[in-house]
Amino acid sequence: MDPVSIPSPAFAIDRSARVYVAGHRGLAGSAIWRHLEASGFVNLLGATSSELDLRDRPEVFAFMRESRPDVVIDAAARVGGILANSTYPADFLSDNLQMQLNIMDAANSVDVDRLLFLGSSCIYPKYAPQPIKETALLTGALEPTNDAYAIAKIAGIMQVQSYRRQHGRHWISAMPTNLYGPGDNFHPQNSHVLPSLIRRFDEAKREGASEVVIWGSGTPRREFLHVDDLASAVLFLLENYDSSDTINIGVGTDLPIRGLAELIARTVGFSGELVQDTSKPDGTPQKLLDVSRLSALGWHSSIELEQGVASTYKWFLANSGHVRAK
Repeated sequence: MDPVSIPSPAFAIDRSARVYVAGHRGLAGSAIWRHLEASGFVNLLGATSSELDLRDRPEVFAFMRESRPDVVIDAAARVGGILANSTYPADFLSDNLQMQLNIMDAANSVDVDRLLFLGSSCIYPKYAPQPIKETALLTGALEPTNDAYAIAKIAGIMQVQSYRRQHGRHWISAMPTNLYGPGDNFHPQNSHVLPSLIRRFDEAKREGASEVVIWGSGTPRREFLHVDDLASAVLFLLENYDSSDTINIGVGTDLPIRGLAELIARTVGFSGELVQDTSKPDGTPQKLLDVSRLSALGWHSSIELEQGVASTYKWFLANSGHVRAK
């Protein structure tokens, strides 16, 4: 196991460096793009899915040869909630494996020495001790509702470690907890729990509904990180971390899904009843990340959940005509 280390000044990234953000239109990627712009980066590279299919290996290699990035941030992924992961496991496994393999292989082919791969906290065992340390990886069975996606992300971690060992690359991987914020997918069934509840409570309020049904028992506990905090952590890690060990990104606190639903109901202004549909799956009982490694380096989240939910709902209302809902 590599020691956690503060890199040399060579990892202070020049603001004129060419930085490719894969998935720059997604929830995480768009936040990273905004943060890099605000931090003074002037040569950001991005391509939409219609311009570049990351599953197409020749296309990705051609893009890398033409753009010649100095730094690569892999925030591209096919993502979804419990229903989407359970319904399309083959797609989640295949698409994510292809995208990350192509990006990393192509990055290596043009001598990219600094790359950050974004994974997911679902890589950890379903019953990992809480809070979950990075060392819990591969110590137990995965949550079956999203195991295909988790396996793809675990493979990405291994690919980063393999490029470090074989080619001496200064590549790193980071595992964020559950993300939310502007640019999220707000589909009422296929999205993640927080944006899904925002949409459903808003619709219930507009329609004058007397109740909103929440999937599962409401007892599983989850941790939520605003994407603007994630973006801050990504740049921090690129400039301050160099190890083959993956590193967690989170806030260090969690709450029950029922508590999250009640917070969103208050934020939206829905005063009806919250009904639990216990026929729906709960998923992992608890998924709280141990963020002590990142905290020891000097980074901490700054956006409280209540503040983040309020700003996300405000964004949802302002962009309701064209939010992602698929």
